[in-house]
Amino acid sequence: MEDSGEQPGPQPPHPGDHRIRDGDYVVLKREDVFKAVQVQRRKKVTFEKQWFYLDNVIGHSYGTTFEVTNGGSLQPKKKKEEPTSETKEAGTDNRNIIDDGKSQKLTQDDIKALKDKGIKGEEIVQQLIENSTTFRDKTEFAQDKYIKKKKKKYEAIITVVKPSTRILSVMYYAREPGKINHMRYDTLAQMLTLGNIRAGNKMIVMETCAGLVLGAMMERMGGFGSIIQLYPGGGPVRAATACFGFPESFLSGLYEFPLNKVDSLLNGTFSAEMLSSEPKDSASVEESNGTLEEKQASEQENEDSMAEASESSPPEEQETMEIVSQDLEYKEPKERGSRKDYYVGFLFFFLKIQEKQKRQEEQRKRQLEAAALLSERNADGLIVASRFHPTPLLLSLLDFVAPSRPFVAYCQYKEPLLECYTKLRERGGVINLRLSETWLRNYQVLPDRSHPKLLMSGGGGYLLSGFTVAMDNLRADLSLKSNASTLELHKTEEPAAKKRKCPESDS
Repeated sequence: MEDSGEQPGPQPPHPGDHRIRDGDYVVLKREDVFKAVQVQRRKKVTFEKQWFYLDNVIGHSYGTTFEVTNGGSLQPKKKKEEPTSETKEAGTDNRNIIDDGKSQKLTQDDIKALKDKGIKGEEIVQQLIENSTTFRDKTEFAQDKYIKKKKKKYEAIITVVKPSTRILSVMYYAREPGKINHMRYDTLAQMLTLGNIRAGNKMIVMETCAGLVLGAMMERMGGFGSIIQLYPGGGPVRAATACFGFPESFLSGLYEFPLNKVDSLLNGTFSAEMLSSEPKDSASVEESNGTLEEKQASEQENEDSMAEASESSPPEEQETMEIVSQDLEYKEPKERGSRKDYYVGFLFFFLKIQEKQKRQEEQRKRQLEAAALLSERNADGLIVASRFHPTPLLLSLLDFVAPSRPFVAYCQYKEPLLECYTKLRERGGVINLRLSETWLRNYQVLPDRSHPKLLMSGGGGYLLSGFTVAMDNLRADLSLKSNASTLELHKTEEPAAKKRKCPESDS
C-alpha cells in the first residue's frame, strides 16, 4: 500500500457524470436498435427514419426516455400507467378473424391528417384501437402484439443510454458486423475473461475491430495499467473507442506502435530514426468516428498538401509575390481585400502545418515509450483480434509476454486457428491450448409465452487461448529427458552375441 501514493491513478468520476453534457458520446436506443452519436447543439441527428436535435437532452440523466415532437425537438416522456380497460374484452381465439384490410376504419389520409395536426403517437394508437372492428375479438396476447406494433410505428420514443462494452458490441454486431470481424458480444466477453483483463495490467493488443476490443479493455482496466496497441498501416483506427467517451486520464496509459517495426524490435535493430521515416497520418485516423470525421481528415490533408505546394514554389514566384505585395497599396480596395484574404489563408495553412508537426512529434515520443515497454518483454497478456492470419502474429508477439501469462486470439473462421494451434505446439513455450466456440441463443421471457426466439446467430467466431511458459526451462527439461531416455536405451539394450571359435580337432 505504500507504493500507491507514488503514482496517482485516474481521478474518481465527477458527481455529475450521470447527467448528459454537451460533447458527451451517448447511445440512442429504440426497441432493440442502437446508434452512437455525440451530443452537439443544433446538430441534426437521423435515427430510425426520424430526425431531431439533441439540445434538450443536455442536463438530463442517462436512461431518460424522450419523445420526438414537431420541429425535431425532444421532450422527456412522462411515465403513465397503461389503462387496463383496453385488454378487458378479448376473444378466446383468432380463428374467425379474416385479414381482408377492411377492419380498420381510419385511412392513411386520416392518419396523415392527425399527424399534421400535431397529435401525439400515443393518441393515434388509441384511435386506431377504437376504430378497429376486430381488435376486441383478438386474444389478449394478440392485442398486446397489435399495440406494440402500432406503438413502434407511430410513437417516436427514444431512450438515451450511457455507452458500455455490451451496448456498443451489440450495436456494431447488428449494424456493421464487418467492421468488427463479425465478433459477437458473448465472444468479446469470453476474450476479456480468458485474457485476465484487470486493473494494473500491462497488456498488448493487436486488433482491427474499429477499436471495440481496445475500448472494452480500457473500460475493464478503469484507467489503471498500460495498453500497447499494435496497428497496421498508417495509424490505429479507434472509431469505437471514441464512442466510449473515456476521460483524458484513461488515455495516459494507452500507447501505440507500428506492426511493421516489431521484427526490428525483436532483432535488436530498432532505432528512433526508423520512426521518423514513417508516414504521419495516424493522428487523423485514430480520431476518426464515422464518415464525417473521415471527410474532415481528408480536407485537412488537402489543406496540408496545398500549404506544402505553396512553400515549395520557385524563387521567381516568391519574388513576384514580394513585388505584388509592395505595390498592393496602389491597387483598388476590392483587389486589396482579396489579397488580404489570401495571406490570411496562407497564415492559416502555416499554423496548420506547425500543429501537425507538433502532433507528429508527440506521437513519435509515445511510440518510443511503447518500444521501451515492449523491450522489457514482461507483458501480462496478449489479445489478438484482426483480419490477418493469427499464426505469424502470435509467433512474433508471444516473445513480448512474460511467462505464466494468458493469451487469446480471435478469428471468424476456425481453420486459421487450427493451423496456429499446430504451430504453437511445435514451437513450444505454451500450455493449456484450447480452441473454443461460444453458442448463443436468445429467449423471449413473457408471462405464459416464454420460449427460444426463432431467429438466432449462426456463429460468433472462434477463440484460441492458452498460457505462456519459460522457453529456457522447457528446453532444458527436454534435453534432460532426451539424455535420460538415451541412457535407459543403452542400459536395456542387449549386447550382441559373440561368435565362438570351435577348437580344431587333432584328426
